[in-house]
This record gives sequence, structure tokens and C-alpha cells, in this order.
Amino acid sequence: MSRRVTCGLIQASWPGDVEEMIQKHEKLVDEAGKKGVHILCLQELFHGPYFPAEQDARWYALAEKVPGPTTRRIAAVAQNYDMAVIIPVYEEEMTGLYYNTAAVYDADGTYLGKYRKTHIPNVGVFMEKFYFAPGNSGFPVFNTRYARIGVSLCYDRHFPEGPRILGLKGAEILFNPSATVASAGLSKYLWELELPAHAVANGYFIAGINRVGEEPPWNIGTFYGSSYFCDPTGQIIVRGGDRDEVVVADLDLDRIREVQHMWQFYRDRRPENYTKITER
Repeated sequence: MSRRVTCGLIQASWPGDVEEMIQKHEKLVDEAGKKGVHILCLQELFHGPYFPAEQDARWYALAEKVPGPTTRRIAAVAQNYDMAVIIPVYEEEMTGLYYNTAAVYDADGTYLGKYRKTHIPNVGVFMEKFYFAPGNSGFPVFNTRYARIGVSLCYDRHFPEGPRILGLKGAEILFNPSATVASAGLSKYLWELELPAHAVANGYFIAGINRVGEEPPWNIGTFYGSSYFCDPTGQIIVRGGDRDEVVVADLDLDRIREVQHMWQFYRDRRPENYTKITER
């Protein structure tokens, strides 16, 4: 009997107000539940705008504890549908110490843990080092009711080491919530190249989630959505558009074993020759 899991991704535009954004997502989480989604992932820093487009200490007020009121609020909606959920928010560890974080809740509402963004960019309009400390969570795998999942956040997708570690830990699906705009150099090209390449190299499913629309007053470019799922062969199987929506795909997890038997990348690894990677 095949292991089939229905997964969903929420891509949404910024309405200009935090409470409105949360309410919008509550409705979209509800929509996902009604579509039979088992595992749902929201976009990076879901309940606010992409504020790292500027450097302003006022945004520190958006940070909260994880787990905290916002993550619990979304998880409560997901729990109504026995749905596991990944909720990316701005985390406050203590005053002056903040992380770009994704909280993971299981289908029964149990908090499973968090992933903190490992690689923090300070490139062009993406001024994240002003807001986030580099993550110290490592690369955890979360055992949900339906599948073993890993999380990376946006800029993390440019680095192959994390996805490989998650594969070695038995991840079956990697979710990458992001905030990327069409004007950011080769963004659109890399968006459709890197995650499928990680799927092939590591033999599991990957989901990329992106915001949609423009966000004044910064107007750094258009968040183009195009959230998608790709299978372990790197084929994109479902892709979203450029509007608010829940992108849904049915994933056959037995496909992972088939592909890993076909492409024996884990068998043929030579970690003893890779020590240079850990050097500065």
C-alpha cells in the first residue's frame, strides 16, 4: 500500500496590516483543511511584510516567542483538520536577540520544535543581518503524523550542505518558505533550478513557497509566487501562480525509495574526502 500525503503551500500578498495578514492566513489554512491537506507550509515571515527591505528598529516589535501567540493561533486552525503545519515567524529569544524561525506543529496541535534560518543574507535590498542572528538549531527532522519533514528558509536554499544533512537524517519532504522578487538578479532562474537539484541529489520531495505582490513603501520588486512541489527526480509536479492561493499536491512517498534505489548517491558518498567543507 502506497504512502500518499496531501501537502499544501500558502502564498499570500501583504494587505498592509499584521492582524489582517493573520486573518487572511487563518482563512487560507481553513481552505487547505477543507481540501484535505495533511501537511501545510506558510511563507517566510508570514504575518508581516518583508521588512528587511529597510533597516529600522521598529520592526523588532514584531518578534515574539516561539512557540507564541501567533504560532499557536495558526496551529489551532490547522488542528481542526488534523493538519500538521509549518509556521515561519520573527522569533525573539530575548531582548536584542532575534531569529528568522519556522515553528512546526503536528496534526494534533503538538509543538514539535523549530528551525532557525542558518544563512543570513545582507545582499542588496535583503538586509537581514540587521534583524536576525544566524540560526543555531542545526538541521532538525520533524516526525509528523504523516511524514518526516525538514525546513530551510529562503537564502538557505543556495547552500547544499543543509539539504544533504536532512537527507542523511531521513527527511522525506523539505519545505523552503521564501521571500524572493523578480528583480533580484537571477532570482527566478535560481528559484526553478536549485530546489529541484537538491531533490535529485538527496532523493526526496521539496516544496518552495514564495510571497506574492508588491509591498509598499519599499517596492523592491514583485514577489512572484510560483510556489511549487518537485519530486525526487527534480520534476516540478505542481506550480502556483502569482496570486493568493493554496497550492496543493498529492505526494507518493514510496517514490523516494524507488528513486534512491535507482540513483545510489548515498551509497557512493565519500565523506572522508569532504573535510575541506568545514574549514574557513
